[in-house]
Amino acid sequence: MGQTKKKKKINWTAWLFIGPNYIGFIVFILIPVVFSLIVSFTDFNIFKGLSGMRFVGFDNIKEMFSDVWFTSAVKNNLLFILGTIPVLIMVSMVVATILNNKVYLKNTMRAIVFLPYISSVVAISVVWMKLYNPSKGQINQLLMWFGMDNPPSWLASTTWALPALMLVGIWMGLGYNIVVYMAGLQTIDRALYESAQIDGANGVQMFRHITVPMLSSTTFFLMITNIIGSFQTFGTVNIMTDGGPGKASTVIAQYIYVAGFRYHKMGYAAAMAWVLLIFIFCITLFQWKLQKRYENNF
Repeated sequence: MGQTKKKKKINWTAWLFIGPNYIGFIVFILIPVVFSLIVSFTDFNIFKGLSGMRFVGFDNIKEMFSDVWFTSAVKNNLLFILGTIPVLIMVSMVVATILNNKVYLKNTMRAIVFLPYISSVVAISVVWMKLYNPSKGQINQLLMWFGMDNPPSWLASTTWALPALMLVGIWMGLGYNIVVYMAGLQTIDRALYESAQIDGANGVQMFRHITVPMLSSTTFFLMITNIIGSFQTFGTVNIMTDGGPGKASTVIAQYIYVAGFRYHKMGYAAAMAWVLLIFIFCITLFQWKLQKRYENNF
C-alpha cells in the first residue's frame, strides 16, 4: 500500500514538471495549427470575426495560381535559395576546414563568425540598410573609390534588391553552417589525412577526396535546414525592403504576413502557409531519400 502511494506521488511530481510544457504545446502550437488548417478553407477576416466566416473550400488554393504577387513571391524565394545555399555550403565548409586546423586565436575566430547568427535581426537589418545607403553607404563609397561612377541603388533597385538581401542572408547564416561543419570534421578519422599525406596528396586533394565525401551527411543536413530557413525568411525582407520595390523582393513568408495582417485575408494567408508547409515537407523528403541513396552508393 505504501509503495503504491509513493509511486503515485512520483507520477504526480513528474506531471508537475512536464505538465506546463504540454499545456504550452497544446495552447500555443497544437490549437493554432489546427485552427489555421480550418481557417485555410474559409474566407476568415479579422474584422468580420468568426461569425462572419464562410466556408469556401479550395477557393483559396485556386486564388494562389492566379495571384501574381504569390507567384512572384515563389519565384523570388527560389532565386533566394539558388543564390544563397550553394555559397553558404561551399564557403562555410572551406572556412570550417581552415578553423579546424591550427589557426591563431581559433576560439576568437569561431565566436566572431557565429556572432551574426545570434544577433538581433532588427539590428542586423538596420546596419545593412546603412551600408546599402545609395549616397552615404560604405559599400557605394568603396565602389566609387574604385572608380565606379554609378553604383547600384541596392534596396531601392528592382534589379539589386533581392541580391542585396541574399548577401545579408549568407552573412547571417555562415556562423551556424561553420559550427555544424566543424562538428562534422571532428568525426573524420585523422588517419585518413595522414595516409593521404604519406601518399603525397596536397591540401586541396585531401579536401576534395576526404573532407567533402566524409561530410556528405552534414552537407545534406545543412541543405535541408537552409532550404527551410530560406522559405521562412521574413525579418530582413520586411524591415529592409518591405518586399519592394514593387514585387522585386517579396518572398512567401513576407507575403503571408501582408495578406493576413495588412489585407486581413486570414483564410488566404493560412492556405498559403499550409501550401508552404507541404512544399517544404516534399523537398525535405526528396533530399532525405537522395541522401540515403548517396550513402548506400558511397
